[in-house]
Parts: sequence; structure tokens; C-alpha cells
Amino acid sequence: MAQGDKAKYTDKQKRKAEHIAESYEARGVPEKEAESRAWATVNKDDGGGKKPGGSGRGKDTGHPAAHKGGATGGKAAASRTPEQRSASAKKAAATRKANAAASA
Repeated sequence: MAQGDKAKYTDKQKRKAEHIAESYEARGVPEKEAESRAWATVNKDDGGGKKPGGSGRGKDTGHPAAHKGGATGGKAAASRTPEQRSASAKKAAATRKANAAASA
């Protein structure tokens, strides 16, 4: 497959890359860089093109980046006492209130 040729990718992979690129562009990343990052993400998640002849065909994707979120989260909160979590939540609420008042 020639570099830049997307013929081996499924329609779903192409849509996925387009959506990811749009997200990067919305955050101010230049168009070419956003597209490059988007395809790198699709390749990381799916192992390349899935049509016959594409790299990674038939391989298990394991734990793609899109599904890692939340798997490791919560460890910090779990190691704290209920009193510590409550105090932290109260402090956060006070901060949000102060920030809202300051911006209004």
C-alpha cells in the first residue's frame, strides 16, 4: 500500500479518522497535523487497514486507546478516607462558586 493511500481502510475507519481530525482542528491543531494524528490514532486502535492486504488484518486489537479511559482511574480517591474525599469535594465546590462569581 502506497504511503497516504487509504484504500485498505474500512468506511468506519475513515469516518473515525475524520471525526478525530475535526476534534483536533477544533482545538487549534493545523489541518495537516490533525489528519496525521487522526490516522495514527486509527492505526493504533485498529492495527491499520482491515481490508484484505492491509497491515494488521485479523489481529486482536487488545486494549485500544479509546477504551483505556476509566480503567485506571479512581485509585487516588479509593485510597482516601470518606472525610478526606468530602473535604476535597467541599473545597472544589467553594472554588467553583468563587470562580463563577469572579467571571460574572
